[in-house]
Amino acid sequence: MQSLSPLSGCFSAFFARSRRRVQRDNPSSSVRETEPVPSAPSRSIIDHPTSKEHPPCWSPCCDFSSKGGGLWSPVSQLESPPSYSVSQRGTDSNTDISVVSTIEQTLDSLDAKLRELSLDLHEIMFEEKYAHDLLTGFLSEQGFQVTRHYLPELPTAWRAEFSFGVGGRVVGVNSEMDALPGIGHACGHNLIAVSGVGVALSLKAAMEKHKISGKIVLLGTPAEEAGGGKVILLERGAYNDMDVCLMCHPSPGEPHSASIGPTIAMQAIEVEFFGHSAHAGAAPWEGTNALDAAFLAYSSISMLRQQLKPDHRIHGVIQGKDWSPNGKAAGMATSCSVDLKTELPYYDLRQNTVLAQYFSDVVSARYGVQTTDAALPVIHPAFAIPTLPHGGNHTPAFEKAAKTQKAHEAMMAVTKGLALTGLRVLNDASFLSQVQTAFTLDSAGKPTS
Repeated sequence: MQSLSPLSGCFSAFFARSRRRVQRDNPSSSVRETEPVPSAPSRSIIDHPTSKEHPPCWSPCCDFSSKGGGLWSPVSQLESPPSYSVSQRGTDSNTDISVVSTIEQTLDSLDAKLRELSLDLHEIMFEEKYAHDLLTGFLSEQGFQVTRHYLPELPTAWRAEFSFGVGGRVVGVNSEMDALPGIGHACGHNLIAVSGVGVALSLKAAMEKHKISGKIVLLGTPAEEAGGGKVILLERGAYNDMDVCLMCHPSPGEPHSASIGPTIAMQAIEVEFFGHSAHAGAAPWEGTNALDAAFLAYSSISMLRQQLKPDHRIHGVIQGKDWSPNGKAAGMATSCSVDLKTELPYYDLRQNTVLAQYFSDVVSARYGVQTTDAALPVIHPAFAIPTLPHGGNHTPAFEKAAKTQKAHEAMMAVTKGLALTGLRVLNDASFLSQVQTAFTLDSAGKPTS
């Protein structure tokens, strides 16, 4: 196996803040609040042949950097979680195969519609008005109770719920929607949006047909390329009633593969330098040059980057008055005043090992998707779609890849795996108890198996 560092992404903000459990019928569930503790499970990919059609192409997903083990640092001491006895049929022995068939048949029947929805999304962060109306309208037609314009500060957020029976567990699902300015869905959030819809609809069908008590909550999460949509939703209590939350994200990679690993935290800083104007020919000595301060800060940080450890990243861009890394020293050197503003912090994403193992077993055995193993219990696999070398997330090549039929097919396979993982949570209280135990240990910085 080839060792690889964990992918990062715009999902690095995922469930950044205090985690809260809501006690229900499961006695092992309890209220808990804790700050995230860094973790760095290793990642590896199962070798299989490549081809000219699908050249291997690994690059960071979405924004900043990867974290922990892999090419540059020692393998984590965390042990692998136990396997959950997925049989050759691709499910655990406690799951009725007829329920699995209902989920798969539902998703197969939705295939063309999900493809249509995916290709019809195009708006950038905080402007997902059409996506909001399109997706909430469709879900309302499918029998979900929909809350449009879910938060005043996030008017393009939405919430769709379906409940069946009495009691049971709550499975949450995320649908991201936003594109990138200028290059469209070069991070594939169109695929994430419809994957969430597919998971929710297939679980609803299974609950209705097979009399499974529980609740599905699908959140439309705006502003995931920047702006921290999920962080705002989390702080406002949108995730409080969920036992687990599921989603996926496209990335470059080997064909028919997915990865499950952590991402690092991220803090954006806006630095503004203020100079003083003067006549360049008559009295240049009377001026102070804010542009010089910006370039001096950029150059100083750039020289520092080669000494940074592999689990740290610094990126900067000069964009008029907007710039992000630290520049106090540069301001002093050029006699400019400096204003630093910190933006919404993105904390690290950490996968729940029990959910991850079950998802890995299911998609590998049932759909031939090889996985690389790795707030509230979450799973957020990155699934590979075919793209060109150096055509990873946030490139024009990836934007083209995210619209292809093969990308759609990869998304559908992973969506089935997520739906079956959600089904296991709804069906099996002891499985959820193991999920929660792994979450508690991980929150305390302890091995999860």
